Amino acid sequence: MKLSRIIEELGLQLRTESCDLDCEVRGCYIGDILSDVMANSAEGYIWLTIHVHPNITAVAEFKGLSGVIVVNGRVPEPETLKKAEEHKIPIFTTGLSSYEIAGRLYLMGLKRAAK
Repeated sequence: MKLSRIIEELGLQLRTESCDLDCEVRGCYIGDILSDVMANSAEGYIWLTIHVHPNITAVAEFKGLSGVIVVNGRVPEPETLKKAEEHKIPIFTTGLSSYEIAGRLYLMGLKRAAK
């Protein structure tokens, strides 16, 4: 599924520029413990989290994630957005919860792909 479709259908707010919004999203991972995300997410996944600090950019880059959705109306720190811009990692925000976003992604046809 294209990232651009997810953005449009979920009404996500893009917080970073100069990112590839036409990339394929292969799956979704929800996690707020960074080591868990590093161990269990996979390349091409989109990550749902409450974290707003710059470490989310490092994890997303390390894992080759398609993007990060910051949920519950939280706003990423300026340094997080700066690092995401530098590494071309799309960061989005939404007022919805991880549960709501994951449910909508599932109904759109996005399933958890094999790692």
